Amino acid sequence: MSKDRLPGRHENLRKGVYILPNLFTTGGLFSGFYGIVATMNGDYHIAAWFVLIAAIFDTIDGKVARLTGTTSNFGVEYDSLADLVAFGVAPGLLMYSWALKPFGKLGWLAAFLYVVCGALRLARFNVQVNTVESKRFVGLPIPAAASMVAACVLLFYHLGGSGPLLKKVSVLLLIYILAALMVSNFRYYSFKDPELFRRQPFGILVGAIMLLIVIVAEPQIMFFSIFLAYTFSGPVGYLLGKLRRKNKDPEKDPLVTTEELPPDQNNV
Repeated sequence: MSKDRLPGRHENLRKGVYILPNLFTTGGLFSGFYGIVATMNGDYHIAAWFVLIAAIFDTIDGKVARLTGTTSNFGVEYDSLADLVAFGVAPGLLMYSWALKPFGKLGWLAAFLYVVCGALRLARFNVQVNTVESKRFVGLPIPAAASMVAACVLLFYHLGGSGPLLKKVSVLLLIYILAALMVSNFRYYSFKDPELFRRQPFGILVGAIMLLIVIVAEPQIMFFSIFLAYTFSGPVGYLLGKLRRKNKDPEKDPLVTTEELPPDQNNV
C-alpha cells in the first residue's frame, strides 16, 4: 500500500482528535474483542450479545459525531478498523467455532469468505461515501450482517439448542448468503433520513412503544425476525421494483422515448 496521502485526506492530528465519538467507537471495538474472547472460551451466547452491543455503539458514534459536529477523517478510518474487528473477525470466528468447525476446510473458508466480503464492503463504503445516496446503502451493511449472525446464535439457545445438524447446514448457507449480500448492489435503507427525527403522527409513537414491549418480552425471537427482514429487504425491494417497472405503461413513462417502443406503439 502506498504511503502517499490521498487528496483531501490530510488531517493535522497535532491539533487533537474528538474524544466523545471515538470513545463510542472504542466501546464497539472493545465489545467485538470481548466477543472473540468469549468465543475462545466457548461462551457463544455471550459472544453473540457482545456483537449486538458493538452494533449499538456503532450506531451511536456516528449519530454523536453528526449531532455535535465532530466528524473527522480520523474518526472515519478508526470506525472502519473497529467495524472490521467487531463485525468481521468476531462474527466469523463465532460462526466457525460454534457451527462450522466440523466442516473442516469448507468451514473455515466460509468464515474467511464472510470476513473478506465484510472488509470489501467497508472499503467500498469508504470510497463511495460522498458519491452515493445517503438514504440508501449499497450492499448489506456489515453491522447488519454481524447482527444477523448474533441473532441466529441467540435464537438457537433460546429454542433449547436442539438440532445440531440443522444448525451446521443452516449456518453454512447463511454465511455464504451474507457474504454475497455484502458485496452485492442491492439497496438497503440507511435510517439516516432526517425526517425520522422530526414530528411524526401520534400513532407512530404508539406503534414504536408496542414494538419495544414485544422486543423486551421476546428479544431473541424479535431480534432474529427484525434482522432477517432487513437482510432480505434488499433483494425483495429489487424484485418489487423490477416488477413495478415491468408492469408500468411505457407510454406514460417519461424516461422511455418513442424510439424505445415497439413498432406498433410508435405514434407514426
